[in-house]
Amino acid sequence: MTSNKDEQFEERLGRKFKNPELLRRALTHSSAVPDLRAADAAGLPIAQDNEQLEFLGDAVLNLLASEYLLEKFPQWSEGQLSKSRARLVNAQALESAARRIALGEHLRLGRGEEKTKGREKPALLADAFEAVVAAIYLDGGLTAAREMLRTALFDSALEERGSTLFETDRKSALQEFLQGRGKPPAEYRLAAESGPDHHKTFQVEVWVNGSCMASGQGNTKKEAEQRAAGMALERLEQTAVGS
Repeated sequence: MTSNKDEQFEERLGRKFKNPELLRRALTHSSAVPDLRAADAAGLPIAQDNEQLEFLGDAVLNLLASEYLLEKFPQWSEGQLSKSRARLVNAQALESAARRIALGEHLRLGRGEEKTKGREKPALLADAFEAVVAAIYLDGGLTAAREMLRTALFDSALEERGSTLFETDRKSALQEFLQGRGKPPAEYRLAAESGPDHHKTFQVEVWVNGSCMASGQGNTKKEAEQRAAGMALERLEQTAVGS
């Protein structure tokens, strides 16, 4: 039995479920189960939450993300592919995809979650997206899940990040490099800033062991820090190879 809201969501997904109960379950948060079971006396199927579907959806996501990246970037190394897949299917990416298809509007939540704005909670949205992926897979197979993910997640991520998708957080990479050699963490210092408030340019220096290793510029301090960290890491790695 499909509700009007479920039918609206099917239209948004561009898919008519052969088994509407799969979609109903994917959209049911655990907080809603007690209330739904109280209403099951009216003849509806026994309510189940979406947690098991989340588990399956995670596996389907990883499989299809791997396939997508191999197709788009056949020249990439295993390390680049692994890093890219992690970014492609991380919680933030799934939350963004869930918002893209207005998933929160169609969730079944308990009263407590409704009061605390559960429809806007990032973790809840990411988990529900995984459950929807699993429901589509079970209802229509890998082809159906692949089509949905390309539209809702993969192509959008590629458009935003392009071939830089595999790039890691350079500040974290520098920190790991220093830790692995028993050195203290890097220190970032704002060296200069210029330009009007709405379009500032920042210059940040990265210091390691009392020495300025590199500097970087960006439109935000975070961007400048990342560039400085990348240059410092490159310099340190070259030194390590030469020693």
